[in-house]
Amino acid sequence: MRTGPADVRAALAEAYRGEWGVVFGTIVRLTGDWELAEDCAQEAFARALPAWERDGVPRRPGAWLVTAARHHALDVLRRRTTERGKLVEVAALEAVREPPPPGDERLRLVFTCCHPALPLESRVALTLRAVGGLTTREIARAFLVGEDTVSQRILRAKHKIAAAGIPYRVPPPGARAERLDGVLAVIYLVFTEGYAPSDGSTLRDPLAEEAIRLARLVAAEAPEEPEARGLLALLLIQHSRRAARLDEDGGLITLEHQDRGRWDHSLISEGVGLARETVASGGPYALQAAIATQHALAPAAAATDWGAVVALYDRLLALRTNPVVALNRAVALGMRDGPQTQLDAVEALNMPKELAGHHALSAVRADALHRLGRTHEAAKTYRSAKSAAPNEAIAREYARRIAELEREN
Repeated sequence: MRTGPADVRAALAEAYRGEWGVVFGTIVRLTGDWELAEDCAQEAFARALPAWERDGVPRRPGAWLVTAARHHALDVLRRRTTERGKLVEVAALEAVREPPPPGDERLRLVFTCCHPALPLESRVALTLRAVGGLTTREIARAFLVGEDTVSQRILRAKHKIAAAGIPYRVPPPGARAERLDGVLAVIYLVFTEGYAPSDGSTLRDPLAEEAIRLARLVAAEAPEEPEARGLLALLLIQHSRRAARLDEDGGLITLEHQDRGRWDHSLISEGVGLARETVASGGPYALQAAIATQHALAPAAAATDWGAVVALYDRLLALRTNPVVALNRAVALGMRDGPQTQLDAVEALNMPKELAGHHALSAVRADALHRLGRTHEAAKTYRSAKSAAPNEAIAREYARRIAELEREN
């Protein structure tokens, strides 16, 4: 047992990251009271520091914390035993002898926090708080919103769960696959806000890493779901590029210009292994992971197997029409067959409403025009992309390309 102050604090920090969701979820399951669960989980971790410094770190920190939280819940509920319902909760808590398997608790918590009856922003905030253990301050900082906003989102989600009678459980087999899509969408949204923030601010690695941790959790606890592993594969491969994605001034470096020697090849190896396991399932995350694999294994952009990438995009589009996927396919076609093919593919999109005025549509068209030597048209089209850019970082990238074209002229 570790007994030094530094060892105890390190063990407690490790337990917080790994066990918060189990402690929180156990009290929710036993009492149905999300506010009580929050208080009891916090109290358990507060009690752990002096107890572990005195007695040493327990062999099973998670079990110790669950027991401490359960005892605190019993104390609170015994003071509220004026209602028959509270007596039932006390009896349930007193009957517990061993904590449930941690994976069971985490999976219940993830599916409940991501219930489709909750607004998406509330699902994200509640998942990060209840499953990940992030504080409201950390969530607010990650999404660049006020702490009060995050607190209100979490509070409304808890009230909605209570008012709508949303059950604390993993969905039954018939509904699980459909509900899993919502869980994975929340995790991917969390990752995207860390990896490519919608407001164009600097990358936020802790948020991306928390999404990967959640993806690992779901993949481990639902091994029969290839899409869960497909999402994990996709996130690992994308995150492997983080060190090469910014220049010295904090500007974005596009994939074809990144120093691939700076990519994290351990993450690539793990992600590629998962992608290869799941691609046969044909799910959207598995197919996106397979596309990311083609980029990850190529020594340079020009050496990418663009034929394989086009074929994978064709499979994605066969699942459902998606203008963004179609636009990405146009780029891959251009890399395989030349810029005129890319331009023709962009024109064939016929300006779908989802891409009307979108900067990426103009940028892909401008890239094809540039490669065809039509530099004046390319510069004009890049200016359109720049005027529609959603944030300063992307606008700066288009300004750089315009400047290059002007020098060529």
